[in-house]
Amino acid sequence: MTDLSINLNKIALIRNSRITEYPSVVRHAQMCIAAGADGITVHPRPDQRHIRAQDCYDLHDKINVELNIEGNPFAGPMKSERADVSDYPGFMALVRDIKPAQCTLVPDSNEQLTSDHGFDLRQDTTELASIIVELKALGVRVSLFMDADPSQMSLAKKLGADRVELYTESYADAVLCGEDITDQLEKFRDTALAAQQEGLGVNAGHDLNLNNLAAFTQTVPELLEVSIGHAFTVDSIELGLAKAVAEYQRCLGKNP
Repeated sequence: MTDLSINLNKIALIRNSRITEYPSVVRHAQMCIAAGADGITVHPRPDQRHIRAQDCYDLHDKINVELNIEGNPFAGPMKSERADVSDYPGFMALVRDIKPAQCTLVPDSNEQLTSDHGFDLRQDTTELASIIVELKALGVRVSLFMDADPSQMSLAKKLGADRVELYTESYADAVLCGEDITDQLEKFRDTALAAQQEGLGVNAGHDLNLNNLAAFTQTVPELLEVSIGHAFTVDSIELGLAKAVAEYQRCLGKNP
């Protein structure tokens, strides 16, 4: 079965619109877990626009499922612009302290609104390789955020990654626009197969939702985990959090 990891960035975004700890990121993580989520994902950025460094520490201490921290491994420290928020220590400093079950490395810049591409491993990856070695020495499973490109899966394996997370926005956009999704699904299936032939596990995420998830997971073989946040937050407003978790699990073939 495919694990459902809930991304809580948008809960943190709502909280950050006030000088408050409400809504609580930890409380919403616990609610998701109680409703049947298999894991929790957070993506702290240096400007701490949503998830803050302290959220990562709090989640590590207070949840009993896998914590996946994703972000740019080259992001350094940044001073907070808010007096009520601690400074960002840098991504690797944060991960070294917490040692989450999984770390998903993402090539996003500080200026990006959201992640919009995977790593190009055909470029110089010497520094990335050393980061992967360090993370694995810490006992952290390493996943690389990758576009659907079968030719790069062998490169991900050579770098030492344990998994890849397939960036699924192109598929989600095709569904949203009413396009024929056959080619998109074949591209992701072929990439997953190439990854698995290299011994890599396969995760997926970005703009997956209740309208497109089932077809994706039925086509992409042996998918280990999906990470869903933006759509899940919207669905929770409409359906209620517990029902939204149940509906996503149903799309994954659970809770029939």
